[in-house]
Amino acid sequence: MSSAAIAVLGLGEAGSRISADLVAAGATVRGFDPLVSPPPGVFAASSDADACRNAGLVISVNSAHDAVDALTQSLGAVTPETIWADFNTSAPALKQELARVAGDTVQVVDVAVMAPVPPTGLRTPLTVSGPAAEAAAGLLRQFGAQVQVIDGPVGQAATRKLLRSVYYKGLAAAVVEALEAARAAGLEEWLAGNIRDELEKSTAATLDRLVSGSETHAVRRREEMAASAELLDSLGVPPRIATASRDWLADLAARRGRT
Repeated sequence: MSSAAIAVLGLGEAGSRISADLVAAGATVRGFDPLVSPPPGVFAASSDADACRNAGLVISVNSAHDAVDALTQSLGAVTPETIWADFNTSAPALKQELARVAGDTVQVVDVAVMAPVPPTGLRTPLTVSGPAAEAAAGLLRQFGAQVQVIDGPVGQAATRKLLRSVYYKGLAAAVVEALEAARAAGLEEWLAGNIRDELEKSTAATLDRLVSGSETHAVRRREEMAASAELLDSLGVPPRIATASRDWLADLAARRGRT
């Protein structure tokens, strides 16, 4: 399979960088994107199906919205030996729908991209799940990819990525909202330094303190976040994260029988 062509469907920021890195690593790559020309060294295809002909591996990185259509339009151009690697960020249900649509026509694997692609391209950490995960990982590793195989069906890699996203993207949202409010209050530099200090002091025990502290002090922290939301309102900053935190703490207190 290593000598077979690789198809890349979607040549946006991620797809262009991945396809260029594959070419640099010695792969024969055919790419298709209706809006973007392929980078140097990538052969331009006229459609998704055209890109997939004679491909041993298909990397679908167009969008979650287009993922099923791209697969459906390409079923006549692939074989049961072809691996269809869906790199799109989507819910596990969509990954499972791809596997259902594919049936025995092509081997679908669920790939989760675990960090932004532009800095490291093909070497961005990947996790992959599905019956053909080991085969997909082996092929990608030949070209320098860092791949972790997750035991289980298609959708397991997406589940892990999205669970992590709740934490990491939620943290980012909280930080950005807090800094916006601090800027409005003339305290951005102070708060930025405070956040940096807290992040630097974080240890493995920080997780336990976050969980246990929320459970023990849910009522007090609910009131604290209610006051925080009022402050942001007064500063003209929509308190989306502060309000969500207040409501979550209220639910937590109710579940613990506290008021």
